[in-house]
Amino acid sequence: MLTWLDRTSLKFPALNKALREPNGLLAAGGDLSAARLIAAYRHGCFPWYQDGQPLLWWSPDPRTVLLPDNLHISRSMRKVLRSDLFTVTFDRSFSQVIHACAEPRHDEHGTWITSAMQAAYFDLHKQGYAHSVEVWHDDQLVGGLYGIAIGQLFFGESMFSRMSNASKVGFVTLVSALKAAGFVLIDCQMPTTHLLNFGAQSISRERFSEYLSDHLDSANSMQWSTQPLITSTLTT
Repeated sequence: MLTWLDRTSLKFPALNKALREPNGLLAAGGDLSAARLIAAYRHGCFPWYQDGQPLLWWSPDPRTVLLPDNLHISRSMRKVLRSDLFTVTFDRSFSQVIHACAEPRHDEHGTWITSAMQAAYFDLHKQGYAHSVEVWHDDQLVGGLYGIAIGQLFFGESMFSRMSNASKVGFVTLVSALKAAGFVLIDCQMPTTHLLNFGAQSISRERFSEYLSDHLDSANSMQWSTQPLITSTLTT
């Protein structure tokens, strides 16, 4: 049976209590407070719901992740990176990025990144947990992504692109920076062709939980700089 969360407690049910159908639905209810969101990521689940639905928490099995050492940069992407067509920054415009991610795709009629969700993650950004990647072309924001960094793990949430290859450049730049800073895993949640082409893989929920136990409280050396990054160095 689905567990309904108590607003007075930040405790989540054990991950093995998640439903098989729909895959990974763990709990419902609670709130989007910063404390609960951080507790959720540390536990191994994340919020995902549509307007009109209760707040739903998920822990799919298997889980799609990318190990930084396995990042695959195709020949065509290396060419794009060397071209310096884009400029990439971190944490320069979090609110713009999450708002752009919330815009419905051409084949969708709504968004799961509700106004309440945007406000909650902006609060996490102010507290130093949520971070954004901005991709610029001629001083225009054309792509980006955001997620949560805890210890040596980065939990990706959403990305957007208004120009071909923009979000891909942002993703490669982020993964390369995370690797250099000692991160061991990027949580991608669910598989997409886009992510699999970059080297993402599926691991069991149990293995994912082991990464949480081993690396959530480990230090990293990441510098979230708003200064432009040189993408051409990523191809060397």
